[in-house]
Amino acid sequence: MSNGREFDIVVYGASGFTGRLVAEYLHQQYGADSDVKWAMAGRSEEKLKAVREEIGVPDSVPLITADADKPETLEVLAKRTRVVLTTVGPYQLYGEPLVAACAKTGTDYVDLCGEPAWMRQMIDAHGEAAKASGARIVFSCGFDSIPFDMGVYFLQQYAKENLGAYLPRVKGRVRKMKGTFSGGTAASLQATLVAAKKDPKIYQLLTDPFSLTPGFKGPEQPEPREPVYDDELHTWLAPFVMATINTRNVHRSNQLLGHAYGDQFVYDEMILTGPGEKGKATAEAVTNDRSLSGKDAPKPGEGPSKEERENGFYDVLFIGETADGRQLKASVSGNRDPGYGSTSRMIAESALCLVQDADDTAGGIWTTAPAFGDKLIKRLVDNAGLKFQIEG
Repeated sequence: MSNGREFDIVVYGASGFTGRLVAEYLHQQYGADSDVKWAMAGRSEEKLKAVREEIGVPDSVPLITADADKPETLEVLAKRTRVVLTTVGPYQLYGEPLVAACAKTGTDYVDLCGEPAWMRQMIDAHGEAAKASGARIVFSCGFDSIPFDMGVYFLQQYAKENLGAYLPRVKGRVRKMKGTFSGGTAASLQATLVAAKKDPKIYQLLTDPFSLTPGFKGPEQPEPREPVYDDELHTWLAPFVMATINTRNVHRSNQLLGHAYGDQFVYDEMILTGPGEKGKATAEAVTNDRSLSGKDAPKPGEGPSKEERENGFYDVLFIGETADGRQLKASVSGNRDPGYGSTSRMIAESALCLVQDADDTAGGIWTTAPAFGDKLIKRLVDNAGLKFQIEG
């Protein structure tokens, strides 16, 4: 249904901090007058014009005004493009009208959502409409949760090809990370906490590892809340703040892949803080950190400098075990600040993957691994500064 549209991609929220980075990346990587036809969208044409000029994008890239408070404008926008790429969050406050418009008009959609309760609500409310229209709606196309969802997928594919079996147990371990979480991530977390206090159903979804797998409950999952020492890695581990979204997405991917990893699959995530007393103290500090939910949290629209973005990085280790005790390891790393520099590239390449590569993905509400598979890994390695490696 999305063929013959005016644009391939419309960046909705292009005047915001992350949206601006996405537009800048599309211009630098693909140009303004290339085979990829794209446009910038947001509430204020004046702000869009200013951003377009500031980042050096020529006037040939069109500007579209649309507003989440005026759903009819979102439907008009959706009908003009093959994919809507949206950075406008918190999605639980502003996102549903756009999801509804895309599901109705058969328009593909990618976002940066890390809000599992809202995602489940969208699956229930718009999943069937997306299947019927052919719209491919893909949540969590940034640091949450591409390195983790695609990292597990990458390791599982290697295990299947080389050991003849998938891995029923995988551990995600953040080895290194330099960078900041986005103001959007903080705003989403704060909105989620407010919603959970008001509605017990939302709290139940937030605490359920299988909240994104309607009709399926797997085995009990580790949900680390305290520091632990890992004898194998010789380091202290702390709970990882993004595990509550990443683990849900990985379990949804498993379900959408026909439970390829097995219906007893177990997955958790933690962050390495180092050995000895210093490592323990760091693990305790990470565990008790509330900066994303406090008054000093980064604000939407704020973000690190260009130098900080380019000097950031991350490195995530995945340790998998077969049912008979054999072990495999893989890693996913990125050469930019995770919350901004790398995220803006990942979501742009996800949108392009829908446009150029993922012809065999049907309509519906997806996670990244089953929607894109190896096609996205190739794009991320070729264009976005990510590495996927099997480790000895």
